Amino acid sequence: MSMTAEKNARELLLKEYRGVLSTHSKSMPGFPFGSVVPYCLDDQGRPLILISRIAQHTHNLQKDARCSLLVGERGAEDVQATGRLTLLAEARQLGEAAAIEAAAERYYRYFPDSRDYHSAHDFDFWVLEPVRWRFIGGFGSIHWLSDVGLANPHAGDAERGMVEHMNDDHAAAIARYVQLAGLPDHEPARMAGIDAEGFHLRIGKALYWLAFPISCNNPGAVRQALVQLARAEVWPTVGQASA
Repeated sequence: MSMTAEKNARELLLKEYRGVLSTHSKSMPGFPFGSVVPYCLDDQGRPLILISRIAQHTHNLQKDARCSLLVGERGAEDVQATGRLTLLAEARQLGEAAAIEAAAERYYRYFPDSRDYHSAHDFDFWVLEPVRWRFIGGFGSIHWLSDVGLANPHAGDAERGMVEHMNDDHAAAIARYVQLAGLPDHEPARMAGIDAEGFHLRIGKALYWLAFPISCNNPGAVRQALVQLARAEVWPTVGQASA
């Protein structure tokens, strides 16, 4: 199977942060039930969602854990000519205190407002365990994939430390990334997460993923890439060194 297809599918999953979660209807057996959910990726590269105990999709998952998540390129003018990814998965509610704590720490960085309703209402974290992926990269580019998600080598203390350091001490560099990548600048950006292939910026309530020029599997490589990007004249394409 094409490694390019797997990489393109993963980048789409990283670039987007909401999708259509389809579950098996409990109240209308035999019918699929679709609802929009935000997500971020956990330390293993699996979609992590926070859903209410009273929501219909939660009731559905409690009866039948099989589900799908459809993700498409945001703002696409021709949805049939752009990328879309369907994950067939089994949903699993997080139950261990350590797993919930790690999920909350990560999810709150991506969706800060969720901290309030998570603590005030009955919401739980669920992870979507991949079974198979269907990626369509455009006309004629159709693939069934087994491995799309990629474990995050920085997840945990290393990622948290790098993100906090960038937000506290390098706001100018983050503003430079926004400028180079042509992202909206109506309010200051904050770094939300770092993975081996890039990083997420949060601007208002929207999230944007920007790729590193090369894969960065340790904090030293991340630091070097972020410094190079801040000094670049143009945003480099993946696989090329920045100026």
